[in-house]
Amino acid sequence: MSSLNHGRFAARCFKALAAKAQLIADEIAFLRTMVVIYGLEVAMTLFRFTKFDRLCIAVLAWVLIQPFATADTLAAQPDNLHQYCRKAGNDDTVRDYRHDLYRGTVEAFRKLFPEAKDTPDDSSFQTQAQYRCMNGKVMVCFVGANLPCAKMNSTRNNPGADGFCRENPDADFVPLAATGHDAVYSYRCRDGKAEVTDSAWELDGRGFAKKLWIKLPDR
Repeated sequence: MSSLNHGRFAARCFKALAAKAQLIADEIAFLRTMVVIYGLEVAMTLFRFTKFDRLCIAVLAWVLIQPFATADTLAAQPDNLHQYCRKAGNDDTVRDYRHDLYRGTVEAFRKLFPEAKDTPDDSSFQTQAQYRCMNGKVMVCFVGANLPCAKMNSTRNNPGADGFCRENPDADFVPLAATGHDAVYSYRCRDGKAEVTDSAWELDGRGFAKKLWIKLPDR
């Protein structure tokens, strides 16, 4: 599909999905993260929409992400990430794994998950390990089911939870597909309104889930 046709179809999608606008916006934001990590085909399995809705979300995501794709690509890994972080101090850009970080990543993984029976191999780290700079140090996080490495959404007012509760007014739990996997808080529905039940994550000074990130040894 050409860029022009993407734009025309996106316009149709905006009209067709107007009633779900806020929920769709939240899903697109989460989709962008999942596309980067897992690819579009896997990411789309996380969404509970009709076939048309899912196609619309994919097109809208492409339209919104495409202008930034070049910039993201150009944000390449520094030659030496440890040296870069010492100089940068704090950089919230989440970077992908590369092989020269393997030994330190293995050590960090074992510290973070001491009860794990197996250590991921190089190919597994390529899809799981994420890095950023904090206080001059390289920090590493391992993406998994309900283990978000992205910067968290710390606002208590969650439009996705509000939309879910309007359709499920007495639900005991609002799923992450509605709140976004980066939501700090958990919610339930009471009389059609979202209500905070718990704070699932403690944040570090940069707004990331503190217990999911650990300093990468400098080897």
